[in-house]
Amino acid sequence: MGEFELIDRFFRRPVRRAALGVGDDCALLNIRPGMQLAVSTDLLVEGRHFLSTVDPARLGHKALAVNLSDLAACGAEPLAFTLSLSMPRPDECFLAPFAQGLLALAERHGIELVGGDTTAGPLTLGITVMGEVPPGQALRRSGARAGDVLWVSGFPGEARLALEVFRGTLSLSEDDFQAARRAMELPEPRVALGLALRGLATAAIDVSDGLLGDLGHVLRASDVGATLRLADFPRRPLLARQPVAVQRMALLTGGDDYELLFTAPEAAGPAVQAAAAQAGVPVQAIGRITATPGLQAFDEAGAPLDLVGWAAFDHFKS
Repeated sequence: MGEFELIDRFFRRPVRRAALGVGDDCALLNIRPGMQLAVSTDLLVEGRHFLSTVDPARLGHKALAVNLSDLAACGAEPLAFTLSLSMPRPDECFLAPFAQGLLALAERHGIELVGGDTTAGPLTLGITVMGEVPPGQALRRSGARAGDVLWVSGFPGEARLALEVFRGTLSLSEDDFQAARRAMELPEPRVALGLALRGLATAAIDVSDGLLGDLGHVLRASDVGATLRLADFPRRPLLARQPVAVQRMALLTGGDDYELLFTAPEAAGPAVQAAAAQAGVPVQAIGRITATPGLQAFDEAGAPLDLVGWAAFDHFKS
């Protein structure tokens, strides 16, 4: 199977919103009047971002989900995406379910595949997403203000449990492992929540490399500090059953959550809860923004927690 047959068989789809999609040197996109284009790119490398044993359908889902999560964190409505795919050889047993998982999620979010590239090489997935957002309404990292409440969506930390099982540092029951693995391999991008938070959230980011690390980006961009209360972090039984040290590690440094971490004025609390209900996503207040730069955390009993040595995921370190 050659490059163009591969594209035609697995990735060519009719477009409804774009003026021109897969098959030409460039795609042509129709941007609605008065809208800005939001663009983000993510690269997934086998052995670095996903295991060789992952189900191809789940990999297709996740490859797009992590990019849609960036649009969600910006409050942008999905429009179109491109796919660059490097693989050792064309493999129908991989490509068919991969494309199915990828395009099923694309259909759910109304985003069209409009181009890309394929080549021989190590299994690597590169996706660029494009979305629309009205001028001045994009959620950014730089808007957090002293006194704002810090919120998180969903249940961060669960995906890290699966990674630790694969690493051999944690043992889970089969049911718990499968639940954690679903969290790691089938994240749900919070696009509807991001859209609902426009005009409410003062800053936002998606949790991809660990909550502490991603929160640090917001604090630096906004020139503020924060306090965290571990007692307020959301925990389902899957995580709550683990030793406290494992819970803290997963909640604070676990990556692959793709939940939204955002700030909003205290008075906006009821509106934030209403927006979350509208989006069908639970949210929880876990801290507060402070005027003094730096980060303080308090454990489940309210005692100060030493954060020295806690590190987020680094794409150039083990």
